Amino acid sequence: MRYLIFAEVAEKEGKPNIARLFRAIAFAEQVHATNHYRTLGKIGSTTDNLDMAIAGETFEVEEMYPVYNNAASFQGEKEAERSTHYALEAEKIHAKMYTQAKEAALQGKDLEIGTVYICPVCGYTVEGSAPDHCPVCGAPKSQFKAF
Repeated sequence: MRYLIFAEVAEKEGKPNIARLFRAIAFAEQVHATNHYRTLGKIGSTTDNLDMAIAGETFEVEEMYPVYNNAASFQGEKEAERSTHYALEAEKIHAKMYTQAKEAALQGKDLEIGTVYICPVCGYTVEGSAPDHCPVCGAPKSQFKAF
């Protein structure tokens, strides 16, 4: 993911070839991760993969981000505290969305879902339509990215 982030920076700085290099190597890293996951037997059916996704999001909600947020608060790191709060709120939604997807998959169906909107500031995720302002960070509707 960091290489994709770096590609965006290079693009904004007018360095499209460096951006392309970051994106190309990000794809190579995805190939490596796919090979590793395949070798470890970590790629399964959609429901198996959703189980893994739900477990990951739940860990982040129940353990990882609360600990990170408490540490940031204790150390007076306001930006880190804000960042971990943003992530925690988004991960709660992601776990619910993956759970709904799993329910559909267990019935042999695809998820019936409208457009998914993501706040580019905090990661808040909503299906259907974007709110006028992000309920987590206040970003305007015009900034949301549609999927």
